Amino acid sequence: MKVFITREIPNIAEDLLKQNGFKVSVYKKDKPITREELIANTKNVDAVITLLTDKIDKGVVDQFRKCKVIANYAVGYNNIDVEYAKLKGIVVTNTPDVLTHATADLAMTLILSCARHVVPGDTMVRKNKFTGWKPKLLLGVELFGKTVGIIGAGRIGQETAKRVIPFGTKVVYYSTTHKPEFEKETGARMVSLDRLLKSSDIISLHLPLTDKTFHLLDKKKLSLLKKNAIVVNTARGEIIDEKELIKILKSKKIFSAGLDVYENEPKLNKELYNLDNVVILPHLGSATIEARDKMAELAANNVINVLSGENAITPV
Repeated sequence: MKVFITREIPNIAEDLLKQNGFKVSVYKKDKPITREELIANTKNVDAVITLLTDKIDKGVVDQFRKCKVIANYAVGYNNIDVEYAKLKGIVVTNTPDVLTHATADLAMTLILSCARHVVPGDTMVRKNKFTGWKPKLLLGVELFGKTVGIIGAGRIGQETAKRVIPFGTKVVYYSTTHKPEFEKETGARMVSLDRLLKSSDIISLHLPLTDKTFHLLDKKKLSLLKKNAIVVNTARGEIIDEKELIKILKSKKIFSAGLDVYENEPKLNKELYNLDNVVILPHLGSATIEARDKMAELAANNVINVLSGENAITPV
């Protein structure tokens, strides 16, 4: 049976599939596969390992002649029409758990970078503009005593909360479901979204992208933020109305923002480049050797299980 991988990922995936007798082909260009190339390469395969950059909509699914499983190399799966795939008898899988710590680490990195002007400071030194210690040079804010609002208290949101608590913060969270064990372990309190936005000094987003979460933080919600608030997004760019966020950053209505994802990724709003109160990263949430290897291994094992007649390990 044939498996197509839409981009080069860690070799462990290809090795595992070949060891189990599958014929594997990989898209070798260092850029997202085009729709035309995707369709051409997946018409006659039994499984496809996809990335977030691959839009697997009805039109693509209808071109599959015998595909039994779409294994998404990501925890999110908003790039796939899951319901339509299900109607066609195709199993869709993702890679949860294995990237939780990596993404929570990055959220913590962005929080600290925003709070202490790490990027402007690094730039200043590199450009030989550091002329010595000054009492008011790049004054940041301390985490101690601050309130951190976690929007989306799933695995990654909870792990991010656990990372900020040792800094002397208290945590509130917004979620569609109550998390009693999380509360017991961390002392976090569940609050409404409006209450979280009004009371939090630091806000970290950890929601999937759905119709309900698209532009969840719109102009009205962003207007509730504290003047010295820090907003960090390692989830999906479309959850925030990016144009409105840029407006409040430009007018210094919040302290700063740390972004790893963008509304029109990989295209960035050019105004972001000129703001000194935003940290912008190239979608590095799961970018650790450990996480990416485990993601590749899990995606491959999902394919192996389904094509061997067994249940998927992590079906969506």
